[in-house]
Amino acid sequence: MSDANTPSVHAAAEAPELEVVIEVPRGSFLKRGSIGRIDFISPFPCPFNYGSVPNYLGLEGDLLDALVLGPRLPVGTRIRVKAWGAVTQTDRGMVDDKLVCSAQPPTAAQKAFVLRFFRFYARCKGLLNLLRGRPGRNGCDGWCSAAQAIARARPRQEAWSGPAVDY
Repeated sequence: MSDANTPSVHAAAEAPELEVVIEVPRGSFLKRGSIGRIDFISPFPCPFNYGSVPNYLGLEGDLLDALVLGPRLPVGTRIRVKAWGAVTQTDRGMVDDKLVCSAQPPTAAQKAFVLRFFRFYARCKGLLNLLRGRPGRNGCDGWCSAAQAIARARPRQEAWSGPAVDY
């Protein structure tokens, strides 16, 4: 039996199902962080619903990121959805996995678009970090399985009150 705290895997080939909270609706220019604060205003609209898995922390100490393919979802939407894979990003030298979620497995074209977006995003974030005086490598390190990204994450503890580093 699964609950909102653990991914459910019905069969080896099936994607884990997780709860995702939407922080940035598809088409939004405002990039919000996991605690609701606006991190920056983008010159480009976000092509995905972007949010996080509230019960897991990524390697960089913030909630595990997740994007949800499909129609626009309002800020604050909580949705149970399958994670079909993940994109591994590096932000200021810290690994920052992004689960790729949707009701159906993403097509090859959708996966290619997600990778193109995150390669572009890594360059933009690198420039923003440079302007903010925040050193470290930024890059898109490619696709991995959702299971790999979840295995790198750790369960969120009750005492967690936000990321230890500024974004």
